[in-house]
Amino acid sequence: MPLQTVKMVITGPFSSGKTQFIQSVSEIDVVSTDRKISEESPEAQEKPATTVAMDFGRITVDDDLVLYLFGTPGQRRFDFMWEILAEGMLGFVVMVDSAKPETFREAKSILETFRAYAPTPYVVAANKQDNPDAWDPEDLRIVLSIEENVKLLPCVATDKESVKTVLLELLYSILEEMEG
Repeated sequence: MPLQTVKMVITGPFSSGKTQFIQSVSEIDVVSTDRKISEESPEAQEKPATTVAMDFGRITVDDDLVLYLFGTPGQRRFDFMWEILAEGMLGFVVMVDSAKPETFREAKSILETFRAYAPTPYVVAANKQDNPDAWDPEDLRIVLSIEENVKLLPCVATDKESVKTVLLELLYSILEEMEG
């Protein structure tokens, strides 16, 4: 069987864990376009750098299946990259920082934007579930108005097994759609 490649996009608000998510599972050094955030920027207090174009990682699932992971910038001023990265994607993950309710509206908006780019399968990753302030995934489902048939999965982006679970759920949804 020829090598099958699956392009997945990892998206979500600023600082939701996209770069870390990809770094946790990529078998290659993640190609990253992180740039230092200027000291004056309010985001600089939160993290020193931000993705401006994309992150790229790769995972070989088996001899004939490879996943290509493209992480989007989380800041709106770089959203011109979203549509470019969405081109040819077979599915996407929306990362939500479960401990930051102030980002939930932005996460919902990004989800709707990506759904408009392509009618592909997607999952929502309720990241930072190891944080004591993290919202329960089912509460997030209500707040984000996510339909019951959409997979909303607890996640910790620094934990390889947690990330693999999210990616496998998305892969199953993609394969179901391909067979359907």
